[in-house]
Amino acid sequence: MLPARHRLTERADFAATIRGRGTTRRGSRLLVVHARPADAMLTDARETPSSRVGLVVSKAVGPAVTRTRVKRRLRAQAAELLPLLPAGTDVVIRANPAAATAASTELGAALRHCLRDVLVRQET
Repeated sequence: MLPARHRLTERADFAATIRGRGTTRRGSRLLVVHARPADAMLTDARETPSSRVGLVVSKAVGPAVTRTRVKRRLRAQAAELLPLLPAGTDVVIRANPAAATAASTELGAALRHCLRDVLVRQET
C-alpha cells in the first residue's frame, strides 16, 4: 500500500510527469514508466519533498476486475521501490494490455528495469 504522501493524485501532476520538461520515459512489453525529477520551486527549506507514484491502467488492459488486480500488483511493487527513488521524484506507471496476464514477479521485474533506466537517464 502506498502512503497518501507518496500518491500522485492531481491531473496536472500526471500531465506534467508524462509530458513535462525534464521528463524521461522507458517502456517494456508490460508497462511504461515516466519520471520527473523534483522541482526546485516545490522544495521548502524545512521540508523534504516526498517521491510520488501514480498509476494509469486503461480499459485496454481489460475489464474492471482485471484493471483493479493490475493496479493492486503495481502498487505493491512500487511501494517496495519507494526508498530507491530520489526525494521529490514523480513517477507515473502506465500498464500496457499485456500486464493483464503477467504475474506479480514479472510486473515487478519490468518495473525495476524501467525505473532503473529512467533514473540513470535523469542523472546524465
